[in-house]
Amino acid sequence: MRVNHVGEVCAQALYSAQALASSNPALQARFRAAAAEETDHLAWTAQRLAELGDRPSLLNPLWYAGAFGLGLLAGRLGDPVSLGFVVETERQVEAHLQTHLERLPANDHASRAIVAQMKQDEAGHAASALDAGAIELPAPAKALMRTAAKVMTTTAHYL
Repeated sequence: MRVNHVGEVCAQALYSAQALASSNPALQARFRAAAAEETDHLAWTAQRLAELGDRPSLLNPLWYAGAFGLGLLAGRLGDPVSLGFVVETERQVEAHLQTHLERLPANDHASRAIVAQMKQDEAGHAASALDAGAIELPAPAKALMRTAAKVMTTTAHYL
């Protein structure tokens, strides 16, 4: 659950930075709405961590700063690229959440409900970004994003 919490910290940063970088008021509103939904996810994962007797990642400030920087960079590359970044991010998050669902104990209904709802919401964010004009990112960008996510999830699991 700590890794999922880190993901939500990063989502806050990404969407906030992308809203800041866009000059399109309608797109800014979309990013802010997605950030608000991610705030729910952040609260759910924080509460579940506490219920499980665990703690958030010690590196959350670093994760936030890095994700904010990536969000600004994506936003500065233009709205279609920024939206493409959302699509790819959410696809990767959705795959991670599916794997997490498969690994969760069947009787951990609370965690399963949280992860399932988050997975559904992330798919909605990707669909919304596609509808708003996202471009498909090139394969090297996707691979770099997967590598960065692997580093983050592996590190966050322990720290």
